[in-house]
Amino acid sequence: MKLTLTEFVSLDGVSQGPGSPEEDTTDGFTQGGWLVPHMDEAFVDQAAQWLGEADGLLLGRRTYEAFARDWPQITDPDDPFTGLMNSLPKYVASQTLGEGTWNPTTVLSGDVAAQVAELKARPGRELQIHGSARLAGSLLADGLIDELRLVVAPVVLGHGRRLFPDGGAPAGLRLSSSKTTPGGLAILIYQCTGDAAYATYTGVSDI
Repeated sequence: MKLTLTEFVSLDGVSQGPGSPEEDTTDGFTQGGWLVPHMDEAFVDQAAQWLGEADGLLLGRRTYEAFARDWPQITDPDDPFTGLMNSLPKYVASQTLGEGTWNPTTVLSGDVAAQVAELKARPGRELQIHGSARLAGSLLADGLIDELRLVVAPVVLGHGRRLFPDGGAPAGLRLSSSKTTPGGLAILIYQCTGDAAYATYTGVSDI
């Protein structure tokens, strides 16, 4: 399976609490809900298309517990995400969670990277990470993520947990697709290419 990461980020790279003020208030974060004013039909259609390619969800413990609390409560039959979110196999990376409550769930503990590599080797379409920035950072450093789908909101937050914090592992990326929505979201799709590349500029002949 192909391992993809879908992440909502502000212009200054914050990924914490995009969906509501109460979503994630850790470390005193008070600006949750920053993505919602920019959501529109084009974004929903794109997100639904991505989810339709999933054969499994891979989540960090914090994201898993939030999703397990909220998604089973959504009963709107016209919601384009609920059926798949609740029925897809879930894999949660955690050294502390004993078992999952949002079935079907498998807890990955111990050597998570090795277990994710084993999942990727199985037949299927996509194993998708949603949110789960800490997990995503470690798997990116391990070279296991194949594609990044960044949804960038036109807002600067100034503080909050970032997708790529200082001290993270360098990584090379190739932009394969980009578009904007009427609500101002930039949707950027990157293929992971391995190590970051470096060079010295010596003139326009380098371009």
